[in-house]
Amino acid sequence: MFDFDADLEDDLSELESAEDFLNYFDVPFEPTVVHAYRLHILQRYHNYIAKVEYPPEDEAARKALYGELLAKAYRDFVESDPKTEKVLQIYKSLDQTPEPAFVPMSDLLK
Repeated sequence: MFDFDADLEDDLSELESAEDFLNYFDVPFEPTVVHAYRLHILQRYHNYIAKVEYPPEDEAARKALYGELLAKAYRDFVESDPKTEKVLQIYKSLDQTPEPAFVPMSDLLK
């Protein structure tokens, strides 16, 4: 399925699913966890990679780092849940308390 002779970025561009990423980086996983939280895991993984200011230039070191970040993202959802982790916007907006609307009594009597 994958051309492992290509460089890391080429390999990553061929990966399509959370399972593909986990298999590529040899991260052991429970299929039921991935099935339930695949979008959360991949978004968290993306967030972790985005925080890396200076990725290693050495491809083997970069691959090891990316694998560690993916394993960390996966563990986040083994040890916690989406509502607690708040990776996706839907969970972030649940924390926002709507401001109460104030309608003066005079406006109601018009």
